[in-house]
Amino acid sequence: MKFLKNQFIFLVFIIISNTIVSQQNSQADLKKKRSQIQNEIKQINELLFSNNKKKSVAFSDIENLNIKIKRKEELVKLVNQQINILTTEIDDNSFSLDSLTQSLENSKESYKNIIVKSYKTKSGKSRLMFLLSSETFFQAYKRVQYMKQYANFRKKQSINISILIEQIANLNKKLNAQLEDKQDLIIENREIQKSLEKEKKESNSLVFQLRNKEKRYKREIEDKEKLTAQIDKEIERLIKEAIAKSRSTSSSNAFALTPEAKELEKNFILNKGKLPWPVVRGVIIQKFGMQSHPVVKTAKIKSNGIIIATSAGQKVRTVFDGEVLSVLKFKGSNPTVLVRHGNFITAYKNLSKVYVKKGEKVFSSQDIGEVFTNKSSGKSTVQFSVFEKTSPVNPVFWLLKK
Repeated sequence: MKFLKNQFIFLVFIIISNTIVSQQNSQADLKKKRSQIQNEIKQINELLFSNNKKKSVAFSDIENLNIKIKRKEELVKLVNQQINILTTEIDDNSFSLDSLTQSLENSKESYKNIIVKSYKTKSGKSRLMFLLSSETFFQAYKRVQYMKQYANFRKKQSINISILIEQIANLNKKLNAQLEDKQDLIIENREIQKSLEKEKKESNSLVFQLRNKEKRYKREIEDKEKLTAQIDKEIERLIKEAIAKSRSTSSSNAFALTPEAKELEKNFILNKGKLPWPVVRGVIIQKFGMQSHPVVKTAKIKSNGIIIATSAGQKVRTVFDGEVLSVLKFKGSNPTVLVRHGNFITAYKNLSKVYVKKGEKVFSSQDIGEVFTNKSSGKSTVQFSVFEKTSPVNPVFWLLKK
């Protein structure tokens, strides 16, 4: 009966151990994501809040604050998930500790009975008489085997007790560490939430001060969106024109590729998720796709790429080998460079300087220009896009994760 009980405890312990391993993997993932967001918040502070020369209320101030608020909300959510997983781990480990302690008590009791029985028959004479009293040689052989098994079982019980004692000590140590980690995370979350509430109040106060100008800002956003749509339309036209030119006569929506260009495209695809960032230092402040404006919620913005905030004077670099398809200079906007990698095109918008020209071969991480810095807001940003033929795809999936 005790044997079955011990087996049940062992099986429960194995199941809990497997669950804990899974939770630890989740915990490691959350910890990594948490570290990434903390790094992003640090960069946001450095890149968007380092210039405090302007004292007047600016629309960009609210944008910057809302970018940071959103990241901090994500951070709070991640820390809460970590706390929840840690709580589950602590509960599971506490249960495992109780199971191990019970198993240890059972093993000690079993070992005690073995010792008592062994003591009662400890004399060599008793063991010898046990063998000599055998009626046949086969029975004597069986008794010798039994004595060996008994001795091995006794040894195993002793080893098992030592292992259980060590496991309990390690689990106690782990539990104490987990409890400390949980307490640290709770304190950290309180501090984040405290600063988050402060920044939300500041943002709301700025919004209140600018409430009379919301219509004007909405018009500005709409005008900016129109200009962006015009540039995107021009990029599409340039790509279609280049495709048509490459094919001469046949109509197709894909480039006619040489063997060299096919190999380049293949390598570009193989490097998905591994491409270097177009700037050495930066943080994403606008995502890909249709979204609400971070301040004027009634305004919608569509982005064919991602906007990366960086420091003034930063060089913009290519993410992969290719050929400059075009250097686009559109009225009312800053230059854009298009680089072709087979049937894929990368776009680098909002440059102040351009170092390359159309038809030039470029290499991965080569400087092709310099980021533009807005004098009124102090922001230095570059918009990066990836197109498969004429269709925009999410660039985040192509860049190396920081």
